[in-house]
Amino acid sequence: MIADRKNDHVRLAVEQHRPGGGNEFDDVTFIHHALAGIDREDVSLTTRFAGVEWNTPLYINAMTGGSTKTGDINRDLAIAARETGVAIASGSMSAYLKDPASAPTFRVLRDENPDGFVMANINANASVAHARQAVDLLAADALQIHLNTVQEIVMPEGDRSFAAWGPRIEEIVASVGVPVFVKEVGFGLSRETVLCLRKLGVTVADVGGRGGTNFARIENSRRAGGDYAHVGDWGQSTPACLLDASDVGLPLFGSGGVRHPLDVVRGLALGASAVGVAGTFLKTVLDGGPDALIAQITAWLDQIKSIMTVLGARTPADLSRCEVRIRGELRDFCADRGIDVHRFARPFPTVP
Repeated sequence: MIADRKNDHVRLAVEQHRPGGGNEFDDVTFIHHALAGIDREDVSLTTRFAGVEWNTPLYINAMTGGSTKTGDINRDLAIAARETGVAIASGSMSAYLKDPASAPTFRVLRDENPDGFVMANINANASVAHARQAVDLLAADALQIHLNTVQEIVMPEGDRSFAAWGPRIEEIVASVGVPVFVKEVGFGLSRETVLCLRKLGVTVADVGGRGGTNFARIENSRRAGGDYAHVGDWGQSTPACLLDASDVGLPLFGSGGVRHPLDVVRGLALGASAVGVAGTFLKTVLDGGPDALIAQITAWLDQIKSIMTVLGARTPADLSRCEVRIRGELRDFCADRGIDVHRFARPFPTVP
């Protein structure tokens, strides 16, 4: 039954993918300074956060695993990660923790990518022993813990008990022996949640905002009556979450609704140390295999570097000093949350 659910998730996620759609990333625009550009050869994509260094600020976010079909997808994703040098996260390893026979569908991420940065992935109900088991299977460099209360409530066979999640995360952080990254699955992390995660000792908060794959709608499609349609728009967008938690003091990742290289640069400008992509890359790898995804990621990295050149940003961290304008519903969100959008309209120091 778990394998069938994992296959359903892939099918329904791809059905949701509609290139060209809008989201709140479109409410973030850069003020163009025509003399701010620098030499492209001076631009580096290296990003650093919490003592970790990645060659690029782009990563392949958690997707799948647990069935023969999804194991094949993970193999192709791992090959693309290996060839492009981007970090990669496993999909939820709950299937493996319940049925060790599914281990190869996850282990392939390390087998095909022996020297890459690989993140294991569990939910917040997992025990410390399970967390260590997941990390050991992938020889993982970090552990992702995903938060997905909305998905679980809509999922017919989902969890219904969440009160222990905070203490469990703190216990895992203290015991697992690798950095712990906590992510939402598409409903966003509020400032208050990120503050809690900082107190729990988490290394990175991946805000995982609304705008990309929608697991409330996916799980509702699996319900006989489809009676949870009213929660299909639950949560905050990725840009909203980044703005909301920009001053918390915990490294942030931005994922959810990232459609193209400009969205990556926007996320970095709003304070993310790295930006993750799942749905867009899943569609590419299903349509064209690892070669198509390698070509796409390579092109994205080239374009990210080009946009940074125009903006005068030598590093991803420099993008957080570029002048941006916040408009539309995103600006309304900032007003409601008491976020001063004018502090993001700061002339970059290199502008003459």
